[in-house]
Amino acid sequence: MHEQSAHAEHVYTSAQRNNSAAASSPIVASWRRCMTMHQLAPEDERAPLRLTDEEFHHAREQSERLIAGATEELDRLFTTVGKAGCCILLTDRNGIALERRGAVGDDKDFRELGLWTGSVWTEASIGTNGIGTALADERAVAIFRDQHFFCSNIRLSCTTAPIRDHRGEVAAALDISTCREDVSEMTLAILTQTVRDAAMRIELNLFRSAFTGARFLMVPAGANSAAALLAVDRHDLVLGATRAARIALQLDDKRIAAGIPAADALQEASVSQQEEIVEAEKAALLRALSRTSGNVSQAALALGISRATLHRKMKKFDLH
Repeated sequence: MHEQSAHAEHVYTSAQRNNSAAASSPIVASWRRCMTMHQLAPEDERAPLRLTDEEFHHAREQSERLIAGATEELDRLFTTVGKAGCCILLTDRNGIALERRGAVGDDKDFRELGLWTGSVWTEASIGTNGIGTALADERAVAIFRDQHFFCSNIRLSCTTAPIRDHRGEVAAALDISTCREDVSEMTLAILTQTVRDAAMRIELNLFRSAFTGARFLMVPAGANSAAALLAVDRHDLVLGATRAARIALQLDDKRIAAGIPAADALQEASVSQQEEIVEAEKAALLRALSRTSGNVSQAALALGISRATLHRKMKKFDLH
């Protein structure tokens, strides 16, 4: 009881604090939303809202393609973490738990917490939590024990990744939760990467199913290359792009609807990358010259190039 009252006091104090650390914390930002937007109190004992059977049936009907694209991945994820005391939930964009995987021996604990199909895991329903906060912030989050808003959830640790549809909009969330007392933040970090990878594969399944019959091109996009896909028709026109591809190629619905050739989109990205390299080189020269008060010999020495090479580069970039 003392632990719960201490947690509630910590939430109130942190949410009311105006220092820079509190202001930049996504957890504290969520706590503030819970209190100001949703009028919740951390000391309240509550479970997440639950749908009626009819409402749940309707929600599943609305998400048939999502469930079909995620089923195999949910099964694979369960074989990896399910027997380690973890519960897996797939929700729609409204935080409604549509599918669940968990070991029978853990069902009682998870059901009491509301980690069950038909439950609503938004921030408005159950405060700061992996699913609700990931959907609110539109990014992957991990909520470790007392980072939850409600005192009743502080023994729970969860990590969630949003799943985006073929237009790059958040359409669902994938969550791994556990009540194990021996779970550390390092363990949660490993689970976080696991859930992100699984969410990405579900996202790609949804993307491919939205453009059946299309060709798919992988876009060079650094660390996100695996998630950066273009759907292209037989005329080489872009039909769709994943979020990672949209960011890498600066594409939006308007440009895609206008009918941009894939070759043009990729060429534009290549030109843009070349321009970034040129600007970076120019900036490096300017910094070196500035630090040596314009002394070309010293600047060349600092850059590890000859004086003649630096003069050529200065002429190329019109630096005087």
